[in-house]
Amino acid sequence: MPPRRASDLFVECLEAEGVRYVFGIPGEETLDLNESLHDSSIAFVPVRHEQGGAYMADMHGRLTGRAGVCLGTLGPGATNLVTAIADAYLDRAPLVALTGQAGVERMHKESHQFIDLVQVLRPIVKWNARVSSPEIVPEVVRKAFKLAETEKPGATHLELPEDVMAAAAPPPDDVAGSSPLPPERPVRVEPRARDLLRAAELIRDARKPVALAGNGVVRGGAAPALREFARATGVKVAETFMAKGVVDADSPTALGTVGLQAKDYALAGFEEADLVIAIGYDLVEHAPKHWNPRRDKRIVVIDTVPAEIDANFVPDVELIGDIYGVLARLADECRDALHAGGSSRLRELVAAQLAAAADDDAFPAHPARALLEIRRALRRDDLLISDVGLHKLWIGRLFPAHEPNTVLIANGLAGMGFAVPSAIGAKLVHPERNVVTVSGDGGFLMNCQELETAKRLRTPFVNVIWENRQYGSIVWKQEKKFGRSFGTDFDNPDFVKLAESFGLPAWRAASVDDFAERLRHALGLDVPSLIVLPIDYAPDVALTELGAETVAT
Repeated sequence: MPPRRASDLFVECLEAEGVRYVFGIPGEETLDLNESLHDSSIAFVPVRHEQGGAYMADMHGRLTGRAGVCLGTLGPGATNLVTAIADAYLDRAPLVALTGQAGVERMHKESHQFIDLVQVLRPIVKWNARVSSPEIVPEVVRKAFKLAETEKPGATHLELPEDVMAAAAPPPDDVAGSSPLPPERPVRVEPRARDLLRAAELIRDARKPVALAGNGVVRGGAAPALREFARATGVKVAETFMAKGVVDADSPTALGTVGLQAKDYALAGFEEADLVIAIGYDLVEHAPKHWNPRRDKRIVVIDTVPAEIDANFVPDVELIGDIYGVLARLADECRDALHAGGSSRLRELVAAQLAAAADDDAFPAHPARALLEIRRALRRDDLLISDVGLHKLWIGRLFPAHEPNTVLIANGLAGMGFAVPSAIGAKLVHPERNVVTVSGDGGFLMNCQELETAKRLRTPFVNVIWENRQYGSIVWKQEKKFGRSFGTDFDNPDFVKLAESFGLPAWRAASVDDFAERLRHALGLDVPSLIVLPIDYAPDVALTELGAETVAT
């Protein structure tokens, strides 16, 4: 029997953490680690670009709450991970990134492909370390997972020198460093009783309170508690893009999704509000200056960590702990307060747009009609994954979400190329659910190589490409600022033939009705597929004119 290596011990530690998949590309400096993975219960998933593998791990972490794991070799393999690691860092997705590295004996001098990856990645991870000896493997692995999964979650990183991974591991006995450390659940803290009573008093005394729910509600599994809090207290809830679905879009307590522009908050009634209850709210999505420009709002914060420092976000009281538990206790304290805060104007504006879209047969399709057909084709708990571009703003603005974690939007780092690999991660977590991605023709080409991975893994999902041959969100912003656009136009390959070259079924929609029919057909297939939908972005995603009239009334 071959001697036990540090790489074997490392993989044993991954197994102890419950890791099911490692997504990545093998390299010369990860030979031992990849062999250890091959002989383990963990599936190593070869991908076609390291960024794609890291996005798969990112989505796995978002949907499970347990850190997804990605792997790149040293040098370019590691730097290819950077964008997706940064996405997990700002979007609060638990992820552990592993990178190979040159042997320790050549780190002190110029050496082929060697760069200090710990220093390169340090600004975009919660913690990272070089595994400098076999004896520290159990500790560094446990710490990497603990910190990645502890609120607010994010990315961590371990650098694995090839000679350390190939070295003999301590014998499997009671010696320290010879076996995995047992995983532990993150500690749940409780806010002080006097802070709870103070918050309850502020809520009861407020005339027009509103709640602003963020991604923390999703991560904490606190949507049921938020819905009961809103029902019991009468406080209505606006959601950020990454919190879509924490309150059912059809609920009378829903104010709609905010964060496209400052006007959203006026439409949702924030201007008249005397109290804002910020629940799991992440400032990386939309700054507080948009909803508290005069710094005159009283603020109650309910979150897992203390509030970020911002001149427009100074809480009167902070309730730090388990969001579900805090909301349940506040619901009891403030029950039947009969508040009348918030405004239905944003919600009515969105409903009117979707209603009008039902009769809009224009082609190329208008965004609202395209989203209406996707909503009609999906069940309540099916998943829509948005890439980044102008389509993301339309999805955030209009797409009705009924359950949390069913509309997945990258809105912290907001990197293009997110959707296709993320759909693979989503299908591995939820094989029983339908998954649709919406990408622009800009973002789709950034990670379309992972269609091969999707076919190989037999993870069926439908890729919908909104094609307009422009970087649409930049066109929209340039025209708003300058009255013209520039540097934004491009041409495309034949996307249908591109998908077919991967061995996937694909179609170009010829009308909006044709798109609806193709989509329903594609959702019934057991292989990935692709639909190209020519899109007309002429309608203003901000709904500016109607929005202005609505605010004035």
